Amino acid sequence: MEFKHESVLINEVIENLCIKPNGIYVDGTLGGGGHSFQIAARLTDGGRLIGIDQDEDAIAAAGRHLAVYRDRVLLVRSNYEAVAEVLAEQGIDQVSGILLDLGVSSYQLDNPERGFSYNQDAPLDMRMDQRGAVSARDILNEWPEAELVRVLRDYGEERYAVNIARSIVRERERKPLERTGELAEIIRRAIPARMQEKGGNPCKRSFQAIRIACNRELEVLQDSLDTMIGLLEPGGRLAVITFHSLEDRIVKNAFRRNENPCTCPPEFPVCVCGKKSRGAVITKKAIVPSRGELEHNRRAASAKLRIFEKGTGSGE
Repeated sequence: MEFKHESVLINEVIENLCIKPNGIYVDGTLGGGGHSFQIAARLTDGGRLIGIDQDEDAIAAAGRHLAVYRDRVLLVRSNYEAVAEVLAEQGIDQVSGILLDLGVSSYQLDNPERGFSYNQDAPLDMRMDQRGAVSARDILNEWPEAELVRVLRDYGEERYAVNIARSIVRERERKPLERTGELAEIIRRAIPARMQEKGGNPCKRSFQAIRIACNRELEVLQDSLDTMIGLLEPGGRLAVITFHSLEDRIVKNAFRRNENPCTCPPEFPVCVCGKKSRGAVITKKAIVPSRGELEHNRRAASAKLRIFEKGTGSGE
């Protein structure tokens, strides 16, 4: 299947990264290379782009898309949580900008064999990195009922998490779950019919939750943002595109914490904790797609872009 994905908020990303021709940039979620192509096109004078993705198909597709800029682009198959190690291997300790686009690619959603979609019957996989040890099948057949409830409730914000988890356990006692179609049917039976008439497909929240758990998405994001800010040169920017409230909350809180890390009680007249600001949040309000972009790419509807700029006097 051909790798197809339309990157969102491209113009807004390029504008807010303030790309320097001789800068070093990291695309931590390379995908098909849509954002990276626009970044690489603006690099000259020794500028470099490091593209990272854990999906083998994405690396191959991006390699073809970015071939014209091979003199300034390095592609690495890895998870963006290892960005510091990836850069260290290249002798790089600071970069001019980092981009994360946290959306699932259209290729991953539309390729039945990847198991991300509830609209097609396929093997229960959902791994973004197919070298990963844990698939959706493992989670659904092996994790305790209480853990399934937690995943569905916390990662999918699913009101009927208990019903769905109980139904999954009941079904797997009869036979192991193997297919996305089986899971979708279990979810539909577990949610009252009157509640399925609103809020879109009743499977959406549960499939999101299982995918997040399978790929440790929120854990990786939570653990990576401070590191990425630390890797920025003074004036460098970190741009993050999120697609649901759980991701956006993590990004927003991390940016605020790095802008104002002081832990002193509010009644203290001066700061005594010694924690210094690492920079500033550029986007006091998230940037969202324009009406024109939404008209030709409906999958951009929930996208939000936030930007953090490293301070010139942060001391790192």
